[in-house]
Amino acid sequence: MLKTLSLSWAFNSMAWRGLLYTVFILHFVLVCLQPLVSALGGKPGNAAELFESVSQNIKVKRLSEALNDLNAAIETDPALSEAYFHRASILRQLCRYEESEKSYKKFLELKPGNSVGEKELSQLRQAQSALETAFSLFDSRDHTKALEYLDRVVLVFSPACSKAKILKAKLLLAAKDYSSVISETGFILKEDENNLEALLLRGQAYYYLADHDVAQRHYQKGLRLDPEHSELKKAYFGLKNLLKKTKSVLVKLGRGKDASSSCSEALNIDGELLEALVQRGEAKLLTEDWEGAVDDLKSAAQKSPQDMNIREALMRAEKALKMSKRKDWYKILGVSKTSSVAEIKRAYKKLALQWHPDKNVDNREEAEAQFREIAAAYEVLGDDEKRAKYDRGEDIEDMGMGGGGFNPFGGGGGGGQQFTFTFDGGFPGGFGGGGFGFNF
Repeated sequence: MLKTLSLSWAFNSMAWRGLLYTVFILHFVLVCLQPLVSALGGKPGNAAELFESVSQNIKVKRLSEALNDLNAAIETDPALSEAYFHRASILRQLCRYEESEKSYKKFLELKPGNSVGEKELSQLRQAQSALETAFSLFDSRDHTKALEYLDRVVLVFSPACSKAKILKAKLLLAAKDYSSVISETGFILKEDENNLEALLLRGQAYYYLADHDVAQRHYQKGLRLDPEHSELKKAYFGLKNLLKKTKSVLVKLGRGKDASSSCSEALNIDGELLEALVQRGEAKLLTEDWEGAVDDLKSAAQKSPQDMNIREALMRAEKALKMSKRKDWYKILGVSKTSSVAEIKRAYKKLALQWHPDKNVDNREEAEAQFREIAAAYEVLGDDEKRAKYDRGEDIEDMGMGGGGFNPFGGGGGGGQQFTFTFDGGFPGGFGGGGFGFNF
């Protein structure tokens, strides 16, 4: 009986030891070997395949996966020097400089005096210093120099640095290079479609280019990801407010004064709103504020030099300003711009009779001035070709009018055109009659 109990106890003891051993083996495989097996694609100890896998991930910009592989390999084998080197390099590219420096130093502990490691550690420190300098220059508004530091140093040694890319987009936005902002943020969003800062900056670039629908879509996508993002909320609701004002401007464009006022309100909120600036210039044309229209449209043309619609509007404003500074022959004869030749001739006859100097002996000086203006107006408007040129805004100096206007009493030594005026019913151009006549 005792022998049977002893054998039973021995078998139970062996069973327990076997179970404990099995548990120990499973624990070793799961905790110690599995990370290395995973890192090496299922082949423990194959460092060459590990680094090939890391290299492939880097090529397709899967840097996080490459880091995961390297971290697992280092955890399994803390003496794997090449893993430290590759990890340091990836962290440098991502501008995670403190982590990168620690990995470079660990690599150099394992490989003292390694020239490549020392060189890359030096590049890391240059990039880190340049990035700090670029941020400082951005704060002091030295945008050109900040861009130089990013392009020539930071993004050379840390090409995957999202902080540097975002800063570059901000600098380009400050420099009003909106097309480049769209391009740079496009690259960022291709790698990370949910980058909130890139969505904000890209939306702002489209906003300043007056592409409001696209700008709004970027703001909305960002707010879906983070409804409480303060800058996105400010940009989105600011744009909605401006769109309301812009719509009111479009409605009121037939009323120049109201349109100009609405545009000014929009520009007070955002002085860079190109559409409002152009519309205000157009509105000032309606109110005959020629100089104001030229100023607004010239500013708009400088902001968007490739926009032909703005250039055409500016040319119209400049022409209107030029025409406003010359004599209004229609006004002098008291006729409209749509008056027929017969109406112009009748107006001229009436005014010539009224203001002929020999009919105004008591105020001859005033009459001469008035008659001079009337004669000059008829000289232009009574001729179809000259009238057409005048209506087109062409210079009238080559019409024989001279810089000081037409002067029927002007003297000096002959030359010039001869006119004969007769009264008691007689006028040039076939209106017969006798009576008083004179030449000049």
